Amino acid sequence: MKTRTIILWSILSLCLTASCSRPQTQAADEPLKAYCIDYNWSEGGAHGFARPGLWADASPADHVEWYAALGCNVIQSFAVSCNGYAWYKNGIIPAQPGLQHDFLTEQVRLARQKNMKVIGYFCVSANNKWEEDHPDLCYQTDGQQIPLTQQYLDYLCASIDDAIRKTDIDGIMLDWFYNPGGGRDPLPPLRWLACEEEMYRELTGEDFPGKENVTEEAALAFRRKAIGRAWNRIRETAKGAKPDCIIWLTAYEVESSEYEGNTLLKEVDWLMNEAGDIARTQAMHDLVGPQTKLITCLANWNGQNPAEVVPDAMSQGVGLYGFTKPVAGSMMPPVDSYLSASVDTLTGDALNIAILARAFNNLPLDYVKR
Repeated sequence: MKTRTIILWSILSLCLTASCSRPQTQAADEPLKAYCIDYNWSEGGAHGFARPGLWADASPADHVEWYAALGCNVIQSFAVSCNGYAWYKNGIIPAQPGLQHDFLTEQVRLARQKNMKVIGYFCVSANNKWEEDHPDLCYQTDGQQIPLTQQYLDYLCASIDDAIRKTDIDGIMLDWFYNPGGGRDPLPPLRWLACEEEMYRELTGEDFPGKENVTEEAALAFRRKAIGRAWNRIRETAKGAKPDCIIWLTAYEVESSEYEGNTLLKEVDWLMNEAGDIARTQAMHDLVGPQTKLITCLANWNGQNPAEVVPDAMSQGVGLYGFTKPVAGSMMPPVDSYLSASVDTLTGDALNIAILARAFNNLPLDYVKR
């Protein structure tokens, strides 16, 4: 094994040993150790999203046990996934067709018994059901294409309020918090649908000047105002439903020009660099408020080296998170299967899980369960 990896892991072991000496109840300054068996993505669904009802047989008890074995203190679960259907019953948003368990509600109840928090997912800019029901308020192209209109914010905030009150989740994760086509610079032109023209009047107090007369500067100012209005409404909703509700923002490009000038990054409780690279994670320190916890991400698609990202994050006090689509029905293989294989024999998400399992359980990198 390379000397650099051994040195980095030694640093990690010292950090983990210190954290493991604390009581079992989760301390406010305990490093975040989170994972998500991701129910958003599937082959063949609209926009690549999972069809409604896929994995509707998922067992909340099995999930909580898997996360506990991994060593998590946070479960990132789903309130409403990108297909637009909820993972709990009797809510204002229709549940996943055929949902066998009151999945999210039961996850919260069982996770509390193991001192784990449960965060429910919401995708701000993509929701297949909303797009199908309101074609005039969407761009009707692949993902990230819902303008942040008053009508959509009413719908989104009502679903956030409902999920918090019905399931008692500890917080919400906000994904794809962008205007259409946003999230990464350079930002593409807006289409200026009729609903966006109305937004322009609401946000600027001026008549819409016509598509050909909107400058790049005016379009960027519009984007920022739209983000700011949406954030204020979401924050008021979540904290109104539960004052200590955690709001977790995940962003691929945390320094996107859309976020500049907004209070979003200063006020959010947790902020994650979804790209996972060390440089962007370190840059987040200068963007956030004093209460914000920082998180970095490991997933096969972002191509990060977990043997470097994990110890660096732990030494910096940055939380760790990973996610992947289930590969064993609605589940992942047992955690023991990742611990009983040498990390040198694994690749992709299996490698990420294997290293996180060792880190979260305060085990050395070369540990192999016999």
